Amino acid sequence: MRIISGKYKGRVLKGFDIDGTRPTMDRIKESLFGIIQNNIKYSNCLDLFAGSGSLGIEALSNGANMCYFVDNNKEVIKILKENTKNIDNLEIIKDDYLSALKTLSNKNIKFDVIFLDPPYKLNLINPSIKKIIEYDLLSDNGIIICEYEEEQIKCSLEKIKKMLLIDTICVKIYLVFKKKE
Repeated sequence: MRIISGKYKGRVLKGFDIDGTRPTMDRIKESLFGIIQNNIKYSNCLDLFAGSGSLGIEALSNGANMCYFVDNNKEVIKILKENTKNIDNLEIIKDDYLSALKTLSNKNIKFDVIFLDPPYKLNLINPSIKKIIEYDLLSDNGIIICEYEEEQIKCSLEKIKKMLLIDTICVKIYLVFKKKE
C-alpha cells in the first residue's frame, strides 16, 4: 500500500494487516483521485474512519491544506502516527466518529472533502452523513466520498460526478445541497 501521486508519491504505508481495517486499494484510490482532483488543492479534509490514513494522506500529497484523521482503534492510531510522520497540516483524533464529529462542529470547522470509509457491514455511512449535515460540517461546495460494499445510502444527497464500481466495492461521490434560509 502506497501513496500514488503528489508530493508524497511512492511513500509506503503500514496498516494493511491490522484486524478490522480494509485499506482502499490503489486502483480505486487512483480512479477516485482522478475524479476529485479539482476538489483537493487548498481543501480542508476529513478522513473519518481513517484506518491507515491512505485517503487523507493522498489528499495532503495532492495539495490539501489540512486533514483531520479520526479513528477509535488504539493500534490504528499508532500506525496512523507512523504513516503521517514528517507530514504537516494534519490532526489525528482518537475518538468514536459521533464524538469526533460533535467536537469538530464545536470548533466550527467546515470541510471541503469528507472521506467516509467505515468498516463494511456496520452500516455507518447513513448515521455519519446525518450528523455531518446536522452539525453543518460540509462547506458550501463540499463533497462526501463514500466507500462501501452493500450499504444503501438513504440520506438526501445528490450524487455527482460518477460512481466507481470495482469488484464488489462501490465508491460514490456526493454533494450536499444546503437549504437556503
